Amino acid sequence: PRSETTLNVKEPQLQENPTSTTGLSLQESTANPIAQSPILNVPGPCDAEDLIEGIIFTADYLGSTQLHSEKNPGKTARMLQAQEAVNRIKAPEGESQPSVEVDLFVSIDRVKVLNADTQESMMDHTLRSISYIADIGDLLVVMARRRLPKNDSDEPKLMREPKPHRAYKVICHVFTSGDARIMAQAIGQAFSVAYQQFLTSNGIEAQSFTRAAYNELLDMQEMYHDDLVHYSNRENVKDIWVEKNKGESLGIVVVESGWGSIVPTVILANLQHGGPAERCGKLSIGDQIMSVNSTSLVGLPLTTCQSIIKGLKGQSLARMNIVSCPPVVTVLIKRPDLKYQLGFSVQDGIICSLMRGGIAERGGVRVGHRIIEINGMSVVATPHDRIVHMLVSSVGEIQMKTMPAMMYRLLTGQEQPVYI
Repeated sequence: PRSETTLNVKEPQLQENPTSTTGLSLQESTANPIAQSPILNVPGPCDAEDLIEGIIFTADYLGSTQLHSEKNPGKTARMLQAQEAVNRIKAPEGESQPSVEVDLFVSIDRVKVLNADTQESMMDHTLRSISYIADIGDLLVVMARRRLPKNDSDEPKLMREPKPHRAYKVICHVFTSGDARIMAQAIGQAFSVAYQQFLTSNGIEAQSFTRAAYNELLDMQEMYHDDLVHYSNRENVKDIWVEKNKGESLGIVVVESGWGSIVPTVILANLQHGGPAERCGKLSIGDQIMSVNSTSLVGLPLTTCQSIIKGLKGQSLARMNIVSCPPVVTVLIKRPDLKYQLGFSVQDGIICSLMRGGIAERGGVRVGHRIIEINGMSVVATPHDRIVHMLVSSVGEIQMKTMPAMMYRLLTGQEQPVYI
């Protein structure tokens, strides 16, 4: 029988027989700790369990504006920023106020704004990027830190002019709702639930790990792996037109991006030689398909995505919105100490479950992916026990390269492609 090992070992002496630990499914591995932890007792207007999955509020979106900010402004300064955002966006008394009805999705992972009619994503921020929430009457202001661009100058550091003050920016989104106060409290509660779940997922006693240390760790985890930055780069997002004969399939194989992906969709895993997709010359293995003929594939099951693509057979032209991605995903797990559980299980080199809120999830680990390398060393022919030992004994930065297991089997000839 195949051995599956959950990588949640806390003490190095338990590494001698890594396969003795039976791997748990995601639901099994998280159910008991949550039930017995303070997570369910976090005060607020929502059930903590609901915030883990995500809650939707309805509101009217008035607009967004960008403000300059100190790195860590005080509460008074943040409130003044919120008021300035409202003054910029809210129409003067007596004038009509442009607005869009939206769904505001709040979870312990992110705050997301969806168009209520089309369900298209308008804004998407990780929870840790939210710097302040203010409710002013029936107005809600959500402020998110902007990720600062890196200094790409080739000029030697000593030759550069010293900068007296580094500028920071925040994006302020303004909404109106009769539930503005409840919505603000829910976002605040999500932070508390996320903190408690972090402690539970990593097996850390609350008294031994302060909120300040937690925030410092999150800052340290500011992702080496960050899909949203990659997806927001316009150079990576493309509309591809594929010409084909009616009755001809596109000639592609798609696989799931894997649970843990920030944008769950399907990945191009193979191209049929001489098929329409290959003939267009603009698609590559690893590309993530966001939509086909304006039908979004994000969040849909694999079989549904395949059916939508098969439905193009009777058409002579297909438009695919894709994000150009390499076939191999680079994962970077930052593990300060062995007391931090890695929080995922592996079976024959394939990641089969992932603990929500753990350091592996934030590092970019995805369920269903085959581990190709660990810290620069190929593990495609490495025995299971050895892979487990390499992982559980690692501290500091653990870099892995992974790809969807089905894609790996296709590329290595272990699986025959079925083109659609």
